[in-house]
Amino acid sequence: MSAYEAVLTEDARLVILKALQAQTDGRLNEVILERELDRFGHRRSRAWIRTQILALEGVGAVTRVEVGSVMVASITRLGLAHCERREVIDGVARPSPEV
Repeated sequence: MSAYEAVLTEDARLVILKALQAQTDGRLNEVILERELDRFGHRRSRAWIRTQILALEGVGAVTRVEVGSVMVASITRLGLAHCERREVIDGVARPSPEV
């Protein structure tokens, strides 16, 4: 993966975590995450999004379940801590400080 592709991937993972953080129950399915990523300029396939959910699960930032053919991600305490700038997760862009 090129350095540029790594930056895009890290940013997309942050977008996923922030989208989950914004939900009352901390969960979203891959279809909604695809729309959210597209809104932030990350036009990617559903397979790519699933790969990112799995990567985030691998570092403990989310948990996931499969409901039929759809993957649902839930943010963990670590994922929330990263969004709130209390923890740093390698492979995920750092959130900007709130102004």
